[in-house]
Amino acid sequence: MRILVIGDFHGKFSKKFEKIIKRERIDIVVSNGDYLPFAYRELWFKHCFGKDVGLWEVIGKKKYKVLIRDDLNAGESVLKKMNNLPVSVVTVLGNMDYPDSEDVIDPEQIKNQCLREKWEFDLDRKDYFLNLIGKYKNVHLANYSHVKIGGYIFIGMRGHSSPGKPGSKAFRKHKRKLDKLFKRFRKENGEGKIIFVSHNVPYNTKLDRIGMKAHKSVRGEHYGSKMARRIIDQWQPILAVGGHIHEGRGKQMLGKTLCVNPGSAHMGEYAIVEVNHEKGNTKVVFKVKK
Repeated sequence: MRILVIGDFHGKFSKKFEKIIKRERIDIVVSNGDYLPFAYRELWFKHCFGKDVGLWEVIGKKKYKVLIRDDLNAGESVLKKMNNLPVSVVTVLGNMDYPDSEDVIDPEQIKNQCLREKWEFDLDRKDYFLNLIGKYKNVHLANYSHVKIGGYIFIGMRGHSSPGKPGSKAFRKHKRKLDKLFKRFRKENGEGKIIFVSHNVPYNTKLDRIGMKAHKSVRGEHYGSKMARRIIDQWQPILAVGGHIHEGRGKQMLGKTLCVNPGSAHMGEYAIVEVNHEKGNTKVVFKVKK
């Protein structure tokens, strides 16, 4: 199976991906999410990163709502193009795709953070984009679930923009969900037919180190997902794909698992991975920057 691995679109989908699918005889597209552009990124990092303040408190509710709606529309435009591809798409949601954050933060903490303004909770935290994907039948969602295509089983997890807290209720709850899926498909995993898809890459690898242009509080730090790392270390699927850390583009073996960070699609980056479960191996056969 030849897989085009892409993600971190941030509102852009290059036509070159359609050409690559045809030219490279791609069988399936696997996406690590982040469809929305986060167009107000600079504003958010300037006013909100590391602070207990919502952007709406700084720029006003009206302007904030406009920014959110523009982001959602841009994200859906990417989904439409993915839906029209000639091969199936398996995806998880990224941290920019407005999923519920219950897999990262305990529900009580989310509630307490948002009690000061209920409308913010409704606008930011409801599963708007999650429900939107259901309209596009060629895009198959694997958030804490599985998708079967072409003899392979794709198990996925969403979000996780930070390492996460292994001792939290949310972490333990969603780790159990993933363990249950891997136990269910233990036989297939032993045959090299399981592909793990996460938005963030595994923690403490060469794929998750934040670049020196980032915010000074996290510059140079490992910022991958501890959940993804624990799943890979424990279950050793034949392939694990993720992104989120744009500057961490590359590949790395963790035991028997090939881990791939394709870079950011909005910069024209991608990876092509060839998986052969009969031979029990994987290889990145083609990888190009813009």
